[in-house]
Amino acid sequence: MLHDPTVATAIILCIIVVGEIISIATRAKIPMLLVALLGYLALTWAGILPKKMIVDSTFVQVGAVLGSAPIIVHMGTLIPIKTMKVQWRAAFIALFGIAVSSILIITIVTLVFDYKTAVSGVGPLTGGIIAFLITSQKLKALGLTSLITIPVLILSFQGLFGMPLTANLLRRHALKVRQAMDNGNYVAATIADDPQAKSETTAKTWIPEKYQTTTVLFFQVIIGGALAVILGHYTHVSYSLWALAIGIIGRYAGFYPDRVMERANAFTVGMIGLIFMVTVSLNDITPMMFIKTLPQMLLIIIIGIIGIIIGGYVGSKIVKWDPLKGIPVALTATFGFPGDYLISEEVSRSVSRNKEEEKAIFNEILTPMLIGGFTTVTIGSVVIASILVGTI
Repeated sequence: MLHDPTVATAIILCIIVVGEIISIATRAKIPMLLVALLGYLALTWAGILPKKMIVDSTFVQVGAVLGSAPIIVHMGTLIPIKTMKVQWRAAFIALFGIAVSSILIITIVTLVFDYKTAVSGVGPLTGGIIAFLITSQKLKALGLTSLITIPVLILSFQGLFGMPLTANLLRRHALKVRQAMDNGNYVAATIADDPQAKSETTAKTWIPEKYQTTTVLFFQVIIGGALAVILGHYTHVSYSLWALAIGIIGRYAGFYPDRVMERANAFTVGMIGLIFMVTVSLNDITPMMFIKTLPQMLLIIIIGIIGIIIGGYVGSKIVKWDPLKGIPVALTATFGFPGDYLISEEVSRSVSRNKEEEKAIFNEILTPMLIGGFTTVTIGSVVIASILVGTI
């Protein structure tokens, strides 16, 4: 009975839900993936759950369809080109941070361990779950199963390093904003009244609104994903890069509305399927492999975060931003959404002395944090992971 697809899906999904609840309760200080992935490993290693159960659930196939090219197309539709033009400094700092981080990881980790180990950790550290998928698929195709442990550990633990550091630096920036308010020389940093940003939400699409049903939108996403796979096959350029380009260009040209997969009511199912795909990759990991790769994981995370800090600092100086604001923007690569939103909310609430201050500080820090987060997750890490895994 445990191997019935519905029962197996319910049991695996229960582990993910426990991770989600813990993440919400701790305000993302304990990441959902950390609980879910380590919980699954513990249960399978103890023999409580058979490894075949997650395959029997057949939800891995859902992830294979929705959680690969289509979800990257969706990520491309999240990128607000006009807003990015207004917030180009945040995007620049975020990309500069992960670029410096990637260079340091490739250089230092290659010297200490080897190049394949370095590449296996770069993608997940600079972006997250999609970069992990790209990296793990390539490692599996090359028969480097033992190396998959490294991106799994990085994916699970990086937020524990990045979030406290981000909160501390952002709090110090918020205190400076509050002091500027007291001195009467604070200038609000907002894009709320920018006409370019406003027009982003009113852009017209090719398909009339009355025909934009969930079925039609879902078909558009699948078509984009299928085209990306076909182009990847014939051009030998990773399907992930094609999918990202199709999403960005498709939204800009009006073929896709923004957040197309959410509008098609398919995003949640796609993300759960993606988590199932990540989880099933743990089946070949043994306790000994886990222990043996801890030093590599720690070195990659430490070197990577140092690189992000250096890149965030230099990038901030280039665009003439306060590094206490710029470095946290770069560090969003280690946790993304919703951590960037929750940290902004928590910092603005804890630093402010009244509701007016809280709103002003929140508006000051939220937009660049969100821009930094999805710049690294949707663009930076996908490009970096796609390019680097091709060099192994």
